[in-house]
Amino acid sequence: MDEGRTVAAEPTAMIAGQPSPEIVAGIFYGAAVTDMMAILVAERTAGTTRVTWGNQGAVKLLGYGVEDLGNLPFETLLPTLRGGELKLLLRRERGTQMNLPIRTASGATVDCAIISTPMPSGRMWTLRVVAGTNEQERALRATADAHERRFSTLTERSPIPMLLSEQGMRLAHVNDAFCSLLGRRAEQLLGTSWLDAVHPDDLDEVLESAADALEGGDGEAKARMVREDGTVRTTVLRFAHLFTPGVGAGFVGTIEDITDRLAFEERLAHQANHDPLTGLPNRTLLAQYVAERFAAGRSELACLFLDLDNFKVVNDSLGHAAGDLLLVEVATRLTRTVRPGDLVARFGGDEFVVVCEGVDEAAAVTLAQRIGEALSAPVRLGGVDVRPHASVGVTVQTGEHVEADELIRDCDIAMYQAKAGGKGRITVLDQQGRAQARDKLRLVADLRDAIERGEIALLYQPIFSAGDGAPVAVESLARWEHPERGLISPVTFVPLAEESGLISPLGLLVLDETCRQLADWDAELGMAAPMRANVNVSALQLDENLPVHVRAALHRHGLEPCRLQIEITESALMADPTFAREVLQQLRDLGVEVAIDDFGTGYSSLAYLRHLPVDCLKVDRSFVAELADGHAEIASAVIALAHNLNLCTVAEGVETVEQAEELARLGATFLQGFSLGRPMSGPEITTWFAAHRETLETPTDPELPR
Repeated sequence: MDEGRTVAAEPTAMIAGQPSPEIVAGIFYGAAVTDMMAILVAERTAGTTRVTWGNQGAVKLLGYGVEDLGNLPFETLLPTLRGGELKLLLRRERGTQMNLPIRTASGATVDCAIISTPMPSGRMWTLRVVAGTNEQERALRATADAHERRFSTLTERSPIPMLLSEQGMRLAHVNDAFCSLLGRRAEQLLGTSWLDAVHPDDLDEVLESAADALEGGDGEAKARMVREDGTVRTTVLRFAHLFTPGVGAGFVGTIEDITDRLAFEERLAHQANHDPLTGLPNRTLLAQYVAERFAAGRSELACLFLDLDNFKVVNDSLGHAAGDLLLVEVATRLTRTVRPGDLVARFGGDEFVVVCEGVDEAAAVTLAQRIGEALSAPVRLGGVDVRPHASVGVTVQTGEHVEADELIRDCDIAMYQAKAGGKGRITVLDQQGRAQARDKLRLVADLRDAIERGEIALLYQPIFSAGDGAPVAVESLARWEHPERGLISPVTFVPLAEESGLISPLGLLVLDETCRQLADWDAELGMAAPMRANVNVSALQLDENLPVHVRAALHRHGLEPCRLQIEITESALMADPTFAREVLQQLRDLGVEVAIDDFGTGYSSLAYLRHLPVDCLKVDRSFVAELADGHAEIASAVIALAHNLNLCTVAEGVETVEQAEELARLGATFLQGFSLGRPMSGPEITTWFAAHRETLETPTDPELPR
């Protein structure tokens, strides 16, 4: 501090923004001795509110002695004050003004305006009391009554629940719709009794909103209202400010009953996230549940993927209704078997997923075993005892899991591994399995790209007439040359395409490219071009779209239908013989030929075979190979069967001249084998068939029209 500098004294009016104790004491003393103003102090202790002090003005107005005012219960002083109104009057955040009757020492009541101001302690309030009994106020009261009657007339028959307050929280009028909403009579609601119908947990919000309206604004609160019979309706209360001269601030309230709308929205939300048959969470909710609990780096989340074994047998033999009952029973058993807090979801079809928290691999496997035991108890369906079993894939979160959906993906993979190992198994996806799965996913992605970019190449293997050895047709064979992995066998990538949903685009690519190549051969070779091309079709392509795609490809390249033969395995036909017959008949109606590939290796029904619209049977190479060992029985039987059904035959895998001669002797129509003609590219076939032009200029096979 500099010497000689005058230092001002600390002002007494304000200390740190607050009035000084001297000023407070002065104001308090002035209030205590004046009889021009009635002031009370109220205090809330141990849940009870009392008047703890009153000044001379209060003594004069109310007639109580000073000692009586020092310990006067609030309910004695304010006999009409109820819980909600008391909360509003004694708010801790800000002051409030209300019009209330006050009981004097003589027992009479006086209508007064009470202005409450909270003290910083939060448990004491000063109350300024102003009596209103003059003639002008009575006249204004009469005006207010007239206003109230008009309001009553206007709202009485309104279907919208409405209420009117002209004195703070005290209701002067409610209409019939509001009474119906709460199931109470008007006299049960007037005054402050309507607050008793507000759910206690929502009362504060209603009071705050109404207070906002009393102070000149608008208020809105979502609150539950308790009806006379105890039922609860969820409502939205909207308050608008209303000022009545001579009476004071009030509000007009309208109530929207949103109970039914909320229930409807809840039902919609439930339906969107739950399976309608079992009531379990569906895939959407499952994904959301796992995502909410997944945190990268933790290892306490486990997923079990269950797929029922032989569920299709139940559906096919006992009907879909029995299948549905089984699914419901399985869902019930799963829910009863898992730990409290575990989630059971229906993933789709006969697949279920259980999600557990706070478990390691051993605990997850133990739970899977317990589930297996619970499921294995017999279920009576259609008079038959069925014992459900499931293949279970288990995955426990590791540091390698980056995204939540990887958990579901991994337990799905583990389930397929369990299914592949045999039914009723439990498989935990280990690191090796996860690496294999990821490699498979990458291969699927590469296959998709290869199909989209047309990088699947076609080779064509010649088919010869068994009678004169002339090449008459080709079979299209898809080949995939992976840029990094080299040539990938169709034994690998065709099943991959079937599993990943890529078989349809792959099949369309092969069909279109074969037709294009046939048209090119026609242009280049003329009469020497292959008479026909055989295209293999997966069982998954055997649907109502197949004839449409075939017709479009033929039309696109200007080919006659007889230039195409569709090959399909007998196993695909036997999956649904009736439907297969319909599709094959549509192909035949187009003029396209149909062949059964690998005949004799599947489970053909000879009875169905007689009715199937096919033109040719392909004798499997395994039966042809047996010729070398002197076993011609099966090949001979297949060829004889085809003859009896007026079908031609193609013997596959012919590798020696002796085999060719023996098959021709047995009556085979066509021959196909690497030694007779290896698979070649389109340009190679052009050259190869051109070299056989001389042979083709004198066709000897009447069964292959040009």
